[in-house]
Amino acid sequence: MAKFAVIGLGKFGMNVAATLFEKGAEVIAIDNNQALIDEISGRVSVAINMNSTDEKALKSNRIQDVDAVILAIGNSIEVSVLTSVILKKLGVSNIYAKVDSKVHARILELLGIQNIIFPEEQIGIQLANSLISSSVLEYIDLSSGHSVVELVVPDSWAGKTLQQLALPTERGINIVAIKGTEHSVTEEGENIIKKKINDMPGANDVINEEDVMVLIGPKAKINDLINETSKKG
Repeated sequence: MAKFAVIGLGKFGMNVAATLFEKGAEVIAIDNNQALIDEISGRVSVAINMNSTDEKALKSNRIQDVDAVILAIGNSIEVSVLTSVILKKLGVSNIYAKVDSKVHARILELLGIQNIIFPEEQIGIQLANSLISSSVLEYIDLSSGHSVVELVVPDSWAGKTLQQLALPTERGINIVAIKGTEHSVTEEGENIIKKKINDMPGANDVINEEDVMVLIGPKAKINDLINETSKKG
């Protein structure tokens, strides 16, 4: 079972912690506000009232053993930075940090935190891409300069194989997964629609109408693809 720690229980941290737990993960929720600890209790594995800058307390709660730490302290750069330093010192390498400013982000990047999250900025990017193209269901910028997008298959792609589309070779965009639906009929004549995910797509897999493709590639190339497919409707 995947194990995560969420430090900071504002709206962002609270939602991340609760959702991870609902998805079956083991979640340690940490904040120094008892009211927030009381609110999240029962919705995570463990909720701890703790100062995240207390190195001994973090170590005693085995923070170094989790798969990833979500650092959701956005309103205090000092606490966020000091907590990041302690986490790195304890050997936590997989850290996702919420930031509210470019300065905050830059400081954490200098500390070696690679996964930087701007929640409000990300929402704005998502909205803009959705307005440009109704085929964009999800759009995520990565700190590496790449983007991940969920794209409804354009009509011109339907019926083609992945080899024919040649997205990796011709566009430098990789296909992570294909989401589709499977239709069947019961003995009673009831139509059943099941969602299916092909997370290991092969060259001979055929793209169907209304499939959704999860793609990753350099931001500029992803944006070019969105613009091109939106023009083709």
